[in-house]
Amino acid sequence: MQTNFTKSQLKEPKIARSNAVLRNCVHCGFCTATCPTYQILGDELDSPRGRIYLIKDMLENQRKPDEKVVKHVDRCLSCLACMTTCPSGVNYMHLVDHAREYIEDNYKRPIFDRIMRATLAQILPYDKRFRFAMRSARLVKPFASLMPSKIRNMVEFAPKNIPVPSLNDRPQVFPAEGERIKRVALMTGCAQKALDTDINDATIRLLRRHGCEVVVAAGAGCCGALTHHMGKSKLSHISAAKNIRAWMTELNGDGLDAIVINTSGCGTTVKDYGNMFAGDPLVEDAKKVGALAKDITEIMIELGLGETSIPEIRVAYHAACSLQHGQQIKTHPKTLLKNAGFTIIEPKDSHLCCGSAGTYNLMQPEISKKLKERKVQTLEELKPDVISAGNIGCMMQIGSSIGVPVVHTAELLDWATGGPKPAKIS
Repeated sequence: MQTNFTKSQLKEPKIARSNAVLRNCVHCGFCTATCPTYQILGDELDSPRGRIYLIKDMLENQRKPDEKVVKHVDRCLSCLACMTTCPSGVNYMHLVDHAREYIEDNYKRPIFDRIMRATLAQILPYDKRFRFAMRSARLVKPFASLMPSKIRNMVEFAPKNIPVPSLNDRPQVFPAEGERIKRVALMTGCAQKALDTDINDATIRLLRRHGCEVVVAAGAGCCGALTHHMGKSKLSHISAAKNIRAWMTELNGDGLDAIVINTSGCGTTVKDYGNMFAGDPLVEDAKKVGALAKDITEIMIELGLGETSIPEIRVAYHAACSLQHGQQIKTHPKTLLKNAGFTIIEPKDSHLCCGSAGTYNLMQPEISKKLKERKVQTLEELKPDVISAGNIGCMMQIGSSIGVPVVHTAELLDWATGGPKPAKIS
């Protein structure tokens, strides 16, 4: 794609990076075939190629964002299926993140949208606030039908059961069982700690059983993904910087072989910290942290499962977009589950998004619902005993509309190698 940024514009690092991304695009349109919003809406501007044109025009002309541009950029899930499909290596993730930041800095949203986005940014990344918000939402659920659609969707998002905080999520060190093979930090996250404490508990047991000393680092918390994808870069950098400092303290102390992440949306962001902090004094530490970040399935592939024992169970594997497209991890979870003794089946639309996408299901409820319904239908057709996924957002999204237990891959691997049966499986 030909671009016409001025020399002055190209001195700005973010513009220079976006220019490089834009120039890789050859307008081929392969991305439209795998874009969920294009398939649902049928509008070229709701495809990656269409959004690229809008973003190019906005950035190149330093144009003030208008409703049209904001609408179509907001509708992007950041599922990154387009990056898997693109034959030219267009880094759409970096481009759309830049566009969102530009919009956040240069567009005044309607008052309701501003309040909603600010509220989400101040609640979701903080597990205590989020837990309180969910308890409050349960109290007003009987009146949800009287509320505006977006508010109603937020209220209905609150699960019936909210777990008490897990003691395992506090800063501490868990010794390896037997010989120590690796010393790893576990990212315990933010929303996941409030929604499902079983995931981190199972991950810790699994790692310890396979020779890992597990560190929950003091000061680490939200990865910054939720606010980063809302264009709120200052907030996302504050969260990310806390993690970088916390993990670098451990790395420079007793050392770390890896930073283990069991929420794939977070993993995609942490692995990109070096790019997020380009030009920042923390950039070198950010790169080190990004290089150490590993999905739980990457670590378990290295370690191997050893002996397993499990009853015959049909597991439908849901590939989270952030894992298969964002991190390009496609076979590890299925290989591990098969090696553990499970029968693995996949839906026919395994490459497509379930509609969760961080805060997307709260801010774009209509599109999200259509994507969820399609995903649930293809999973139900498989008649599985259980559904496995590697991202809490997907688990909540699918689990809200299906009568099959939805559990984390780490929970199943923990069970197969000597841990307790996941509580969600009756």
